[in-house]
Amino acid sequence: MTAVVHRLHGEAQHYAWGGYEFIPDLMHLDNAAHQPFAEWWMGDHPLAPSFVWVGGQWEELGELIRRDPQYWLGPDAVAQFGERLPFLLKILDVRSMLSIQAHPTKAAAEAGFVRENALGIPLDAPHRTYRDDNHKPEIMAALTPFWLLHGFRRPADIAVLWAERPGLSELYAQLPHHDLKAMYKALMEMPQEEVDRWLKPLAQQLLPDLQAHRLYKDEPDYWAALAFETYTRDGHLDRGVFSVYLLNLVRLNPGEAIFQAAGVPHAYLEGVNVELMANSDNVFRGGLTPKHIDVGELMANLSFDPVQPFIIQASSPKGLEVFPAPITDFELCRLALAPGQSYEWHPRRGPAIGLVLEGELTLSDAAGEGVFHRGESFIAPHKAAFTCQAGPDGVEVWAAPRRGVC
Repeated sequence: MTAVVHRLHGEAQHYAWGGYEFIPDLMHLDNAAHQPFAEWWMGDHPLAPSFVWVGGQWEELGELIRRDPQYWLGPDAVAQFGERLPFLLKILDVRSMLSIQAHPTKAAAEAGFVRENALGIPLDAPHRTYRDDNHKPEIMAALTPFWLLHGFRRPADIAVLWAERPGLSELYAQLPHHDLKAMYKALMEMPQEEVDRWLKPLAQQLLPDLQAHRLYKDEPDYWAALAFETYTRDGHLDRGVFSVYLLNLVRLNPGEAIFQAAGVPHAYLEGVNVELMANSDNVFRGGLTPKHIDVGELMANLSFDPVQPFIIQASSPKGLEVFPAPITDFELCRLALAPGQSYEWHPRRGPAIGLVLEGELTLSDAAGEGVFHRGESFIAPHKAAFTCQAGPDGVEVWAAPRRGVC
């Protein structure tokens, strides 16, 4: 059967931290109820599967893959990843900061998934850590100015930050600060009463400054104050504030990207991005969240090596901008065409998903011709070949094929 491109419809996730306008505007959705639209998922993940237009009707992508994995994925992808899409493509609108988190290696995910299954923990249980057997490396590219925490700072930088802040300076002297892992463990296992005692002086200083607009986003104090304002519950302060002064604060400009490897702690703070990840929902949380924190699993899987954040700039082989990442599951690409310009998409050794972010795209393949407008997406099965042509105002398309096949 000749592989052709199919229309694909993603699904929204209404997490409380999401924005109210970007995703509804992009997807032409009514939001009269003022729901938070946090994420738009494009893939076959069972929590929010996409639907594909096939034979005159919408069918769930995961079911289509199960019926004919060779057509949709191809033999190489099936051999490596099984009968599931290797990746999950998302749009994120981060209005309020997300939890500090990290993700497991493939081996850790497989072992943890088996272990929690053996313990009889339901997949949807709030205290479940491993919801599948896959790793979750991620690459994200900023669509607006985007702020995040990424990896541990150098010990010398941590020492300076903590010495200059009330409460933290006294606490630092009592912690095993010459051993970052031991220091972080002490902070994560500290009784809540002590967390409150050490953080209260900092909150008392920063909250008035935040309310008076005397703090700036390029300073960790701004995000610590925002965390105090957002995550104080029943008078208790969130220990995730400690991590604001332990992790690197990064700003990405539109078009810049960053990769989150297994074990690297990170947190998205504000902005809109396109995110591409392995097809998984495995998360270890370390604060700034009301959700379950498994300190043992977090400590066992974190990388405590200091990180110098590496900002990824796209390269442009064969007309596509490619954001390189050290992963075989996927590759993030951006196609920007001037009015009337075209690009020929040659057959690939795996599937790809594309999203029109701006403009209009005419897509031609063996089945004919179709027009995709802003907010519409498509899936190209294994071996599909097609031509992309920009409309009168040009077009911007973000695509997620398997790595090395752009």
